Amino acid sequence: MIKGATNMGRKYFLRKIILTGLFAAITVILSGIYFPVGLTKCFPVQHAINAVSGVLLGPWYASVVALIAGLIRNMLGTGTIFAFPGGIPGALVVGIAHHFWPKDYAAFTEPLGTGVIGAAISAFIVSPWIGESMSFFAFQIAFLASSVPGCLLGYLVLRVLRATGASKLVEIK
Repeated sequence: MIKGATNMGRKYFLRKIILTGLFAAITVILSGIYFPVGLTKCFPVQHAINAVSGVLLGPWYASVVALIAGLIRNMLGTGTIFAFPGGIPGALVVGIAHHFWPKDYAAFTEPLGTGVIGAAISAFIVSPWIGESMSFFAFQIAFLASSVPGCLLGYLVLRVLRATGASKLVEIK
C-alpha cells in the first residue's frame, strides 16, 4: 500500500490509469483511418483523443496515451516514427492549457503542440536522424491537416460527453 495515500486518491489514480489505457486502445483500434502526406501518416483520431484526454486526464496522462498509441501503432505498422513528435506535444499542450484555462476550449490548442512544436521536432531532429529530409513547413502542413480536424472532433466529443452527463464518469479532478 502507498504510504499516506487515501482511498479517494487511489481511486482517482486507478481511474486515470484505466482511462489512459482506454484512450490508447481507442486510438489504436481506429488507427486504420489516416491519409499519407510525405513521410507522415496523418491521423486525425490521434489528435481528437489528445484533445479529449488532455482535458479529462491532464498533460502527463494524455502524453502517455499518445506515447502508448504511437508505440502500438508503430509495432502494428499503422504508424510512423513521426507518431511520437506528432502526437505527444499536442496532448501535452492541451493538458497544460486546460490546467491554466479549465474550459473545453483548451482542446483547440492541440494544433499548437502538434503543428508548431511537433513539426519543429520532426523537421530538425527526427527527420535528419532517420536520414530523410522534409522541411518544417512541410511537416507543419501535414500535421495541421491532421490536428485541426482532430481537435474539432475532440471538442465535439467533449461537448457530447458533457451534454449526456458521461463526462462525470470519466472526469478526474
